[in-house]
Amino acid sequence: MTDLVLNENREGIAVLSLNRPEKLNALNYALIDRLLATLDDIEVDDRIRAVILTGAGERAFSAGADIEEFSASVALGAEIALRDFVMRGQRLTARLEAFRKPVIAAVNGLAFGGGCEITEAVPLAIASDRALFAKPEITLAMPPTFGGTQRLPRLAGRKRALELLLTGDWFPSQQALDLGLVNQVVPHDDLMPAAFNLARRILRHSGLAVAGILTAVTRGLNLSIAEGLLVEAEQFARMAPTADLREALDAWISRHRPGHDGSWTHVARPDEARRASSALDHGATSKRPFMLGWKRQK
Repeated sequence: MTDLVLNENREGIAVLSLNRPEKLNALNYALIDRLLATLDDIEVDDRIRAVILTGAGERAFSAGADIEEFSASVALGAEIALRDFVMRGQRLTARLEAFRKPVIAAVNGLAFGGGCEITEAVPLAIASDRALFAKPEITLAMPPTFGGTQRLPRLAGRKRALELLLTGDWFPSQQALDLGLVNQVVPHDDLMPAAFNLARRILRHSGLAVAGILTAVTRGLNLSIAEGLLVEAEQFARMAPTADLREALDAWISRHRPGHDGSWTHVARPDEARRASSALDHGATSKRPFMLGWKRQK
């Protein structure tokens, strides 16, 4: 049986590919369930620090829900359709939105309906210049159901989102960039290299700090500023006793490169982290400029 979600680990980055290319990677129930289970596995796998989500084949990221399967659920009544289709899709987009490791959508083709809603939900997205987006649910006489009526207005603004939601018209990747739906648009052949480049730029930093920022932003978006500041303070409090923060502060003071321990611990171990960092430096594994203009120890 073909795996509905291909999963490849490349240097600590999980590349997940929605794998129904003959159906334009339409989101049937089995694919959604498989993607949710894969995310559960990745969340507790310390070897994986970031996720790139894309579509198999050359035509689509995902053309949206599997309409034939959804139609069968609707025929059984609203309660069944809500349980099997709406709640399942909303679990997926909520999971992607709140995931504590960075998820980058690499949108390689059509991103219609549920595919567009996945793009809205993930924290980061890069689109091929061939990508096309649409909110076509209205052509089926229904609203979006995986979060599109809520997330798109927050990203694009009420009036611009409503035009797309009420017309069902498709829009190109450059417009998706202008609306804030994606971070970058790149030539098609550069899509995966650009996604890996973004992931690696994030992975230079403490995974715990990355998780804290993702959580603070996701939870704080729909709160008042006062409530959001409490979430921000809470995430700092979680970092305060960690070896990562202690090592980063020591590194800044002594002007050496920090080596992040990466564990939730109340016992800081800067000496161990520093030795690991020194080994990396002497191995000349990276030629990128040292962050914040720090000079490497000689």
